[in-house]
Amino acid sequence: MEPMPEYVIPAPAVPCLPIRGSDARFPVHRIYCVGRNYAAHAIEMGHDPDRELPFFFLKNPDNLVLDNGDFPYPPKTGNVHHEVELVAAIGRGGSEIGVDAALDHIWGYAVGLDMTRRDLQAEMKNAGRPWEIGKAFEHSAPMSAVAPAAEIGHPAEGRVELRVNGEIRQEGDLNQLIWKVPEIVAYLSGLFELRPGDLIMTGTPAGVGPVVRGDLVECSVAGVGALATRIV
Repeated sequence: MEPMPEYVIPAPAVPCLPIRGSDARFPVHRIYCVGRNYAAHAIEMGHDPDRELPFFFLKNPDNLVLDNGDFPYPPKTGNVHHEVELVAAIGRGGSEIGVDAALDHIWGYAVGLDMTRRDLQAEMKNAGRPWEIGKAFEHSAPMSAVAPAAEIGHPAEGRVELRVNGEIRQEGDLNQLIWKVPEIVAYLSGLFELRPGDLIMTGTPAGVGPVVRGDLVECSVAGVGALATRIV
């Protein structure tokens, strides 16, 4: 066996998610996010809800917040929004995956928050520039433990809900996804080679809105899990 290389700086830890009911962990490779995948959310963001081709942006694996940890209000913004989403965790990679085979590549599911610096995202949109400063900042991806598909199946319907300080802000159903999970996996795998450990955040229902320090954000996807984070 060849010796491991000596790194000139400390090697980063492998980002990972807990697995529900297990001490094992799910290592995270990439985080893909689907934009405007609920019609009502597309409308509230000022876009046509017709079934346009899905589009994607990325968050970084080390943006994750685990174990219902706090969300530190980020700098350079005055308008941070919550977006609750079903997350698909890829267990088997591939390219050009067919829709009929797509669910075989999913290891499990989680509940995620796509926290967004909305004012910075809007500036980037208006300038025709990438969204990363609005989407891929530190702590921008609070996420629950992964529920294995072997235990819960592949949810195609179920309530998606988010509350701030006990008040419902977002509500919808997985059956309202414009592009369903198998279609998302198939289309994305034609753009990128999916790898084990990839996460796909599948879009958020209507009702996105701002949070402030002190708020408690609680969200859930029926049959998958729940997540809470305090804005600090």
